[in-house]
Amino acid sequence: MKSMSQKAFLTTAGIIFSVIGILHLLRAILGWDAIIGSFSIPAWFSWLGIVVAAFLAYNAFSLSR
Repeated sequence: MKSMSQKAFLTTAGIIFSVIGILHLLRAILGWDAIIGSFSIPAWFSWLGIVVAAFLAYNAFSLSR
């Protein structure tokens, strides 16, 4: 079995982090609830998630070049 190249891996990781960032953005804008068990995740967590996901996506795409 042939392994994935580094460029393909970083591009895939960048796409995944971009999707995660978009989902955090949608949650923050649309006010979707996020509840795990009995704990409600505060909305500010999504704003933090957007920043982290965008940073990771940017780095993945930059390194894939």
